[in-house]
This record gives sequence, structure tokens and C-alpha cells, in this order.
Amino acid sequence: MSVRVLAVGKRHESWVSDGIDRYEKRLRKPFDTAWQLLPHSSREGDAARTEESDRLLVKLDRDAFVVLLDERGKNIDSPKLATTLRRAFDGGRAVTVIIGGAYGVDDRVRARADFVWSLSQLVFPHQLVRLMLVEQLYRSQEISAGRSYHHV
Repeated sequence: MSVRVLAVGKRHESWVSDGIDRYEKRLRKPFDTAWQLLPHSSREGDAARTEESDRLLVKLDRDAFVVLLDERGKNIDSPKLATTLRRAFDGGRAVTVIIGGAYGVDDRVRARADFVWSLSQLVFPHQLVRLMLVEQLYRSQEISAGRSYHHV
């Protein structure tokens, strides 16, 4: 079991890859990541959002615990994220994290999500969100293991 990340967009830029690699080398099951990048729609606005949401929905396993990253989601601290992920793992559920495209995702994806998570009320570039996500997965792993990476 690993954390599966479904992200709409291009491959990681080199500066993002370096940062992601740094944290991924430290991740251990079940917190390790498997990335699946889906192409942007060639459309714009609602049409792009719908097309990209269709692509995301067909990739979701029926029993997965789905976390949607969205600036309108719930803002939580790192210990709460660690607890949320640990409960999913302890319940035998695979975790899938969704990073939508530039136009976001439609209500069908939001309805399918078990948890809609906001990193911040600020909007970040998708490449940066990928790096922030993997760092938070590492932090969650360390919190769950009782190690000192995260200081309260």
C-alpha cells in the first residue's frame, strides 16, 4: 500500500523533482508515493474541468480513501493530517490524493472525496503543491512514528 497521487499537469519540473526526490527517499510504506500524471485538457473553463474530472474519476479505486487538495477545503495542522492518513491505513484503505488542473475539479470529484484538504487559503502553483504534499507526507510519517522531525 502506498499513497497514490493523481495530478493533472505536466511532468515535474527539475527543481520540483529534486525536492520531491529528497523526501521520497525518506518515505516508507504506507507513506511512500506513486505518481500518476494526467494531461491537461485542451479546452478551457468548465469544459476543461469536466474533461479532467472524467479522467480523474475513472482512475479512482472504489474503496480508496480519496483526499482532494482544494483551497476551499478544510485547513488542518500536520498532526491532524497524520491522524487522518493513519486511520485510513489502519482501516485497510489505500489513499489517493488528487491535485486537479488549473480550473479545479467538478462537484462529482468533490463528492467522491473522503476528505477535502486545503494547504492554505492562498493559491499555489501546482508544481509547488506537489513538493509541499510530499513534504507533508514525510512529516505525517514521522509524526505517526513518534520521531522528532515535527516539533510542536
